[in-house]
Amino acid sequence: MKNSKSIVIVGGAGLLGKSFVRFCKDLKYKVAIIDYCNDSHIEKESIFCDYFIKTDINNSKSLKKSIESIEKEFNKIDCVVNTSYPRTKKYGKAVFDIELEDFNQNLMLHAGGYFNVMQKFGKFFLKQGHGNIINIASIQGVSAPKFFHYEGTDMNSPIEYTAAKSSIISMSRYMAKFFAKKNIRVNCISPGGIYANQPKKFLEKYKSSCTSKGMLDPEDLKGALLFLISDNSKYVNGQNIIVDDGWSL
Repeated sequence: MKNSKSIVIVGGAGLLGKSFVRFCKDLKYKVAIIDYCNDSHIEKESIFCDYFIKTDINNSKSLKKSIESIEKEFNKIDCVVNTSYPRTKKYGKAVFDIELEDFNQNLMLHAGGYFNVMQKFGKFFLKQGHGNIINIASIQGVSAPKFFHYEGTDMNSPIEYTAAKSSIISMSRYMAKFFAKKNIRVNCISPGGIYANQPKKFLEKYKSSCTSKGMLDPEDLKGALLFLISDNSKYVNGQNIIVDDGWSL
């Protein structure tokens, strides 16, 4: 079968994740979702995948068990795409309102969760003899926020998000070099803002910093995702592909 790749989408029930799942299924890939939600949420969202297993990526035993379960179901795993966005209920406060404990916890959950996925899947891929890790970072991990976009709204750009996404880009480069000559690739996609019913005032200011569309839809990342999953990118390693409609120019 031409499109016989087996793909794992971490956070496959989320905004980006479910779009990626549907896209990969359209390409006839075998797709497994690991997410902290439950089966009823998957059914409610009508997310069709070949296999779902509830997983806490910040729990090493949970993640290891899930990888073993997917291997048993699919016989192999070609690629893992991490779209997860772990955070606490106190996440997202302004710089002077966030407590150090909350900052540390959110950074641990987000950056730590991505490290755990890279480590555990990396070990599996070493044993398997090949693998492909794709992390979802952000333009906020590349450039400082444009703070004027948030003026006149209740929104802000959380500093812990910038810290986490920056670290994901750096860890991806580290792991790509770490797995050199092991037939394992590690890359990032850094999206611009994704539309999720943000205030009109914010959307207008955001678009003024872009070259065309402004806020993106999850589907706008499909080209970059397909490229990194496919063998067309077999020599692309340790890279961060920015998809932001020119926001970072």
